[in-house]
Amino acid sequence: MPRVMTIANQKGGVGKTTTAINLATALAAIGKHALVVDLDPQGNASTGLGVDRDDRNVSTYDLLTGQASLQETIVKTAVPRLFLAPSTLDLLGVEMEIHGQGDRAYKLKQSIENYDNKFQQIDYVLIDCPPSLNLLTLNALAASDSILVPLQCEFFALEGLSQLLQTIEQVKGSLNAALDIQGIVLTMYDARNNLSTQVEDDVRGHFESLVYETIIPRNVRVSEAPSFGKPALLYDHKCSGSQAYMKLASELIQRERSYVHAPRGSHE
Repeated sequence: MPRVMTIANQKGGVGKTTTAINLATALAAIGKHALVVDLDPQGNASTGLGVDRDDRNVSTYDLLTGQASLQETIVKTAVPRLFLAPSTLDLLGVEMEIHGQGDRAYKLKQSIENYDNKFQQIDYVLIDCPPSLNLLTLNALAASDSILVPLQCEFFALEGLSQLLQTIEQVKGSLNAALDIQGIVLTMYDARNNLSTQVEDDVRGHFESLVYETIIPRNVRVSEAPSFGKPALLYDHKCSGSQAYMKLASELIQRERSYVHAPRGSHE
């Protein structure tokens, strides 16, 4: 079974989708087979990976409503070893479609468990969620082994993080007792800004080893890349943002090696 990881933060604008796209691309670049599952109705991860809306004939809406399997939903991207389960605006109506079903929070988990890796090897599944706690996010968390939290280096960062940690505890108590926090990634870091340094010090002081050593800088090339339908590593692999995501992928692999050799639930 692939390792399943949700990229989530209840606060918007923290670099969640950017992290999902570029981390998955970096994992593919170092030889892993990665799948991005786009659970955000806006479909920004799908657009950022160059899959046009007209080409999203089967989407995660069909997956969650039982009209398609994960195999039928997956499409190739321009990046070797990187695949996508795309999103469409139909996802806005998925809660209404499945709200009366007893397994409504486990639709994605069931789809991943039923996936045949002989169809296409997948080492990592990265799930991009909307910035809210709704049924889509609950499906992601119920299906995941761990959660990766992008944290913007700004004043209200810790406040938003405390809310997310409360949500994770609620999910562990009701939907997925084995869910772990894989790590916290500082994003949009500006070394010229004293506030970024202060936020980093506060987060590292409070969460210690949960915080990744790799920091994602604020970078214009990373911001430009989605408008060209490309991950930053395809758009400009030499820019500081691309290099940071490569380092993040390597650090993630190291963490995952320790993760799989430790008892589940021992990483918080």
